[in-house]
Amino acid sequence: MPLLQFDVIQGRSEAELRTLLDAAHRAVLTAFKVPERDRYQIVHENKAYQMVFQDTGLGFTRGDNLVMVRVYTSPRSAEQKQHFMAELARELRESSGVEGRDLMISFITNDKGDWSFADGEAQYLTGRL
Repeated sequence: MPLLQFDVIQGRSEAELRTLLDAAHRAVLTAFKVPERDRYQIVHENKAYQMVFQDTGLGFTRGDNLVMVRVYTSPRSAEQKQHFMAELARELRESSGVEGRDLMISFITNDKGDWSFADGEAQYLTGRL
């Protein structure tokens, strides 16, 4: 049940955002082997000056097609994380033209018991999931 939160520079059309979200979901399905309807995504659009993402000394320049993805999820192995990162980069490059230098990904780990999907019930703790 990963929750993906995207920050992008405003100006993409609804269709472009849908393509980006669909590509990200394909990466989630491939890397994490979750059910098809295990899809939770939020997009925040920002003015360009509100997103400052430098290169941490790696020597590349980012463009205006910047996408920051935060992945809220239960613990994942290093292999799963790397697989997801590579799949997401490939999917976004192929479907949305997002170059690797314009993609930043961060994992935020929590436990399954930290989630309520409806009604204020912790479904993983109650055994419904």
